[in-house]
Amino acid sequence: MKRLFGWMPGIVSMAQGPWGGKSDGPESNDGSGGKGAGGDGGPRNPWTQPGRPVGQKGPSAIEEMLRRGRDSFGQGGGNGGFGGLPQRPNGKALWPIGIAILVVLWLVLTSFHRVGPQERGVVTYLGSYSRTLTPGISLTLPAPFAAVTIVDVEEIRTIDVGSTTAENENLVLTGDQNIIDLAYSVRWNIRNPELYLFQLSNPDAAVREVAESAMRAVLASVSLDDALGAGRTAIEQQVEQRMQEILDGYRSGIRIQGIAIKQADPPAAVNDAFKAVSAAQQTAQTYLNEARAAAQQVTAKAQGEAASFDKVYEQYRLAPDVTRRRMYYETMEGVLANVDKTIVEGTNVTPYLPLPEIKRRAAQAAPAAPAVSSTEGQ
Repeated sequence: MKRLFGWMPGIVSMAQGPWGGKSDGPESNDGSGGKGAGGDGGPRNPWTQPGRPVGQKGPSAIEEMLRRGRDSFGQGGGNGGFGGLPQRPNGKALWPIGIAILVVLWLVLTSFHRVGPQERGVVTYLGSYSRTLTPGISLTLPAPFAAVTIVDVEEIRTIDVGSTTAENENLVLTGDQNIIDLAYSVRWNIRNPELYLFQLSNPDAAVREVAESAMRAVLASVSLDDALGAGRTAIEQQVEQRMQEILDGYRSGIRIQGIAIKQADPPAAVNDAFKAVSAAQQTAQTYLNEARAAAQQVTAKAQGEAASFDKVYEQYRLAPDVTRRRMYYETMEGVLANVDKTIVEGTNVTPYLPLPEIKRRAAQAAPAAPAVSSTEGQ
């Protein structure tokens, strides 16, 4: 830098100004006389510093400007400064210490790595896989020789296939040649971070494509009724197992956590008719359930009566006469409870006066009595 600013004033001093004369006379150098001196013979030389006595030689204005810029950048060009940095007491510059601090910071920031409890660090040396860092503080070579990629292996990622809106239908063919609109989600996480980073170019797209392939393969072997509700759990389990087998064959380092079917409906064009059929089936199923419930009640009542009869029969076997007489009395009480007649057996018994019957007949004849009296008066 010193050499750069050192030869520029020489070039400036050798150049011929537009107002001065040639460099062989004093009038053209000191800016005091002649046609280029700025006196009576012509305009003043703009490169000379104002206030300098006529005839006295000194640096021009541009030389002074260059000197000041050189001094501010390099401490005068001879004191060992760099960029205006202060100097140490022994006269040496401080910029080597600054460079050393930057180097230390570079080594610390690119060599020490902190890996969280749910994370793993994949180390590559010059782009080639080296090892996997476990949770904690680890040391590697500085960049760009070594690079560490932090991967969260506990995060549950979700991919949605299909949509619950009618605009984006995901039509799938079932085993009985019916079509349904299916929407489901896939939950997965990373099992092997090095395989996840280097084996597949786009893991998310691979999981989506494998999910669609596995779901279509499973639904091709089930009926429409199973796909709409009865066999959803079995379908989800089969799709999860098939996806895991395919991804393991790809060596993807991905673990499938679960499949959730969010919607399984017929296509929108036949949805109304399908709902009507489903409503009729549900009504028929309701009637069947009610009939079964009534049959169970009748069966339970009959079983209870049979059990009661068995108990009575056991008592009858122990004392037939007593049991037979008791059954007779109970039966007669039930038959004669609502009868107005009294049957008396045996002799020397005063006949029973039927008072309830007399009261009933008197009550029926009471409204006709006033009419008879009025006729007699006439």
